[in-house]
Amino acid sequence: MHLSENEGIEGNTFVVTGGLGFVGSALCSELIRRGAQQVRSLDPRLTSPWSDDLNKIGVHCIQGDVSQKKDVERALRGADCVFHLASYGMSGKEMLQVGRVDEVNINGTCHVLDACLEFGIRRLVYVSTYNVVFGGKEILNGNEALPYLPIDDHVDPYGRSKTVAEQLVLKSNGRPSKKKNGTHLYTCAIRPAAIYGPGEERHLPRIISLAKLGLSTFKIGESNVKTDWVYVDNLVLALILASMGLLDDIPGKGHPIAAGQPYFISDGSPVNTFEFIHPLLRSLGYDLPKATLDVRHALFIGRLFSAIYTFLYPWLNRSWLPQPLILPAEVYKVGITHFFSFLKAKEELGYIPMVSPQEGMAMTISYWQEKKRKDLDGPTIYAWLFCVIGMTALFSAAWLPDFGPVEFIRSISLFFFRSMLMVRLVFLLAAMVHVGEATYAWYLAKMVDPANVSGWFWQTFALGMFSLRFLLKRARMKKLR
Repeated sequence: MHLSENEGIEGNTFVVTGGLGFVGSALCSELIRRGAQQVRSLDPRLTSPWSDDLNKIGVHCIQGDVSQKKDVERALRGADCVFHLASYGMSGKEMLQVGRVDEVNINGTCHVLDACLEFGIRRLVYVSTYNVVFGGKEILNGNEALPYLPIDDHVDPYGRSKTVAEQLVLKSNGRPSKKKNGTHLYTCAIRPAAIYGPGEERHLPRIISLAKLGLSTFKIGESNVKTDWVYVDNLVLALILASMGLLDDIPGKGHPIAAGQPYFISDGSPVNTFEFIHPLLRSLGYDLPKATLDVRHALFIGRLFSAIYTFLYPWLNRSWLPQPLILPAEVYKVGITHFFSFLKAKEELGYIPMVSPQEGMAMTISYWQEKKRKDLDGPTIYAWLFCVIGMTALFSAAWLPDFGPVEFIRSISLFFFRSMLMVRLVFLLAAMVHVGEATYAWYLAKMVDPANVSGWFWQTFALGMFSLRFLLKRARMKKLR
């Protein structure tokens, strides 16, 4: 395609489902920049890290859920083009919430399609996933000719639901509007690789959180395993080009070139996942995984966590329940080679990545370094376990009556400290040291990191020097700057 960069955007109204998310907010901003008359975001959240910026530039943020037909109709009425990004169950605990996954990904897509046909909307760009064709078997330089993965072969409800939804979207291509005014709905699907960039919400935060806690202990699969990634700005470009590819009023063009078509989108540089995140973790001072776990053993761990979290199904959406270490679908994503060509998108849409992987990772690293400077930092989970369990055991041995395991703990304490007086003195001394360190942390944080004074106080109260050394390091770095 050879169109102007604002073709089909200027003067038109757009709806972005999932518009308060990482990709959705970037897309909304780009549409405004390119001269869209109105951009609406449909998202169940009231706010997000990007909502204030979107409101400032004039994006109309509508709180609503794609699984609710009335919300979809309210958002889509009068639109010219819809970008359907809203989805559920991509990673972590969400992957196991089967009912919600189908409700959003399948029912929500049906509601979007119905509203498009009801209101005579001409263009619908659907954001799909590699998982519609990938299910754990190696794919090298795949393309859009690959068949859909059979429904029963999917290892998670997300991939299965997205496969169903994508087929619904593409089969709806060319359907006439219910308005009977001669207009038709043209649809296409964008299948992005794993998405990264400053502020990304799903992949990198979880990896970094595990590394911070010292739980990123092993790599999965061989070192020659490669997968695709896509920088957020490259994906946004592909989405906009796809919307242009659905235009049916271009002089000299007949059927829109993208109508009814799927497209794989990536940076075009397949890389081992652990090699890809290596510079990021190193820049943040976190340990890199050293041991390697083969896919078979990683799958066993993934299935174990899947079973445990399935048992905990009623509480999966509770914030106190941590994310599982890994699940089977995630093992396949990082442990089995699968990458795809974006040649079709290049030839038909004119897609060429604007941002190289090196540039994208550099910007991502800068974002996370700045975030780390602002957030409360701390030791690994092993320091937490040592301090919390140690102080609790010492308190139990010193003051609690004999019951349950207390008698055994007291025996161990007496073996080391010889008398109850010494056990109690050691506990009181340790408690006083922790209080003193916490008080100093509060005083120092007021000068070095005033936004996290309370956090530094309580963390140092619990962990003592294990926490205080991070604050002292931050103070030295601030002094050097």
